[in-house]
Amino acid sequence: MFASLHRGEFMRLILAALVALTLTTTVQAETVAISADHMVDVLSGKTTDKPLVVVTDGRITAVGRQGSLNVPAGAKLIDLPGRTILPGLIDMHVHLTALAEVGGYQGLRYTDSFWSAVGVANALKTINAGFTSVRNVGSDDFQDVGLRQAIDGGYIPGPRMTTAGYAIGSTGGHCDRGGLPPSMDVVQKSVINSPDEARAKVRWLHKYGATVIKICATGGVFSLGDSVGGQQLSFEEMKAIADEAHMLGLRVAAHAHGNDGIKTAILAGIDTIEHCSLADDATIKLAAEHKTWFDMDIYNDDYILATGTANGTEQESLDKEKLIGRLQRETFRKAVRAGVPMLFGTDAGVYPHGDNGKQFATMVKWGMTPMQAIQAATKSAAEALGKTGDVGAIVVGRYGDIVAVSGDPIADITLLQHVDTVIKGGVVVKGGK
Repeated sequence: MFASLHRGEFMRLILAALVALTLTTTVQAETVAISADHMVDVLSGKTTDKPLVVVTDGRITAVGRQGSLNVPAGAKLIDLPGRTILPGLIDMHVHLTALAEVGGYQGLRYTDSFWSAVGVANALKTINAGFTSVRNVGSDDFQDVGLRQAIDGGYIPGPRMTTAGYAIGSTGGHCDRGGLPPSMDVVQKSVINSPDEARAKVRWLHKYGATVIKICATGGVFSLGDSVGGQQLSFEEMKAIADEAHMLGLRVAAHAHGNDGIKTAILAGIDTIEHCSLADDATIKLAAEHKTWFDMDIYNDDYILATGTANGTEQESLDKEKLIGRLQRETFRKAVRAGVPMLFGTDAGVYPHGDNGKQFATMVKWGMTPMQAIQAATKSAAEALGKTGDVGAIVVGRYGDIVAVSGDPIADITLLQHVDTVIKGGVVVKGGK
């Protein structure tokens, strides 16, 4: 082609290409500046006054004080007088495609695709509550993966999602659908019964979009016919899952109420233990030594017991909750005192989505300082996710995920139940006036 062109025509083509390249590279990035009265610095554990945060193309490019740091020319200013800004909050244990209002056998009245549809509504409720990132630890049919893809593609609003797909466990265990007669028995995709099957299942989940692995190490409150604290996976099975997941660059969360299951999960190398209701002093010490995260949903007991069987919850499940609810909170207080690294996880879906912030006050009541509770949902959550370069703090390089409340959440932690401004990647999702 070029051989047939005169030298002048060839040079004009080169010049046009250079002009086009220059125009492409000099297009100004979208920049916003966010100012407020105060900022919670979760890395230092302090609150600073008169912050100014600059976000360019979704990531924070400058953090300083008003007057010392100027609003860049052409930037959009989001001024939040009277507010305190914090990093976008992170809930480490949610089920966005589940509903607390539809429990027990009532769920069988709905077609399979219903749960994907309600996930869209729950994602909006969650981000409007100030939670710009979540870890979804279990859903059927990879519904959470599809939800994540829709959010990431900009088709629907919602938080950044880390997704497990199916939560996996043993036949007849918490991750196996029970409560049906043998004539209706179906081998669930979530079931494994040996270390080899466990490894294969991790690979399969990774293949279809899981970005975290969730296992059921013990029985549970809402699984019928099992002991809430009984261990359901062997050490060999848990270790095979942990080893395979880590080789693939994935982290592992273990549902575990009973002490034996919690201890085994820690020794097997599981990254985070969910619920942790019946951990004894020796296991709590072991978790502190191994720096294994505890992720304890200590608020939802209030909702479960208050609603009783009204939402379809079986009496068997209520009896289990009555057994472990108070004990779980006592374990939480012991774990905090022992120096176990703690996370913020609510089990949203067991209680209504959007009420995530109510757990902060419960965490403070049972032994945390307000700053520790906030760090559990920001700094610590980012560390446990392996995403300290992206979320969890208002620092240069991370996403411009910022929330604001009226007043001082360190003085009144209940303010986090009423987040009035939510910004994700520098884009206002809620409020901003």
